[in-house]
Amino acid sequence: MGDIQMLLEMGFPKEKAEYAMKVTNYKGVEPAMEWLLAHVDEDIPGDVTGNTVGTSDANNAANTGNESGQAETPAAETATSSSTISQAPEAKSLKCEDCGKLCKDQGELEFHAAKTGHKNFSESTEEKKPLTEEEKKRQLALIEEKLKQKRLEREEREKADAMERERNRIKSGKDMTEARKRLEELEMKKLVEQRKKEKAEEKAARERVKAQIEADKARRKLSQQPQIMTPTASQGFQSVTSTTPAEPSIKTPSKEYTQTRIQIRLQDGSTLTETFNVKEQLSAVRVFIQMKTENDEPFGLMTTFPRKVFTAEDYDKPLDILGLVPSAVLIMTKANIA
Repeated sequence: MGDIQMLLEMGFPKEKAEYAMKVTNYKGVEPAMEWLLAHVDEDIPGDVTGNTVGTSDANNAANTGNESGQAETPAAETATSSSTISQAPEAKSLKCEDCGKLCKDQGELEFHAAKTGHKNFSESTEEKKPLTEEEKKRQLALIEEKLKQKRLEREEREKADAMERERNRIKSGKDMTEARKRLEELEMKKLVEQRKKEKAEEKAARERVKAQIEADKARRKLSQQPQIMTPTASQGFQSVTSTTPAEPSIKTPSKEYTQTRIQIRLQDGSTLTETFNVKEQLSAVRVFIQMKTENDEPFGLMTTFPRKVFTAEDYDKPLDILGLVPSAVLIMTKANIA
């Protein structure tokens, strides 16, 4: 009821307003308005207006019956006419005392009250005049302007929503990039800490070896000095030295390498080159490849001269033990080759 009343206030005939709401499946005022603007000069089909015609015919028949009945009772007619003259003027509309607007019926009055909040109404003998052609044109222009404004608002809202979605997408991409960067930093930090630990262990091992060498030198120097002691003591000393097995001497290489240069041939044919500490494990090389290639799939490593495929146990061994010093070439494979 409220949608039809709104169309009536805009100046559309009641029959056309009801037909427009029916054609647009009662979807609201805006679709009905668009249909009415698109079919301003068209008439309503006959099956819709037929009800009105039938109603008017029934009213005419009823009036005819009443006239015949009145013709039979002239005295009653005279009494009725005299009572009608004496009655008060008939109310033709309902008037809002707050704003002075005239309403045709109770439905229009209720719609006006709900829309404006006005509460003071009374009956009025004034008849609500229909809109003139000029007023209708102005009303149609106002409606078209409102529709245009609504379309613009909808387009702006859709554009703002699209921009918001794009901003969220860019923000999500930035968050993913930052998360990946933080993960790489954590991996690199772990690798650096592992290298520091291995360097500390290597330094401690070197210190132990140096201490052992110094002890061996001191022992050899002491054994080369002339000994002045009693035969018993000398014999005892000789017996001790004869029964004590000779400790193996520590062989030091002619040149000790602390770093090694590793070249890795990737599966796509490209190469990576990096310098590692000789005491670093082979797993550090694998972590380096994963960080550079961003490859999470399992892969293996091997050498060709001599041909050697590294197993899972080899990844826990230092590079110098595996013979990858002072330089080596590793080949990246899809999986461990048997």
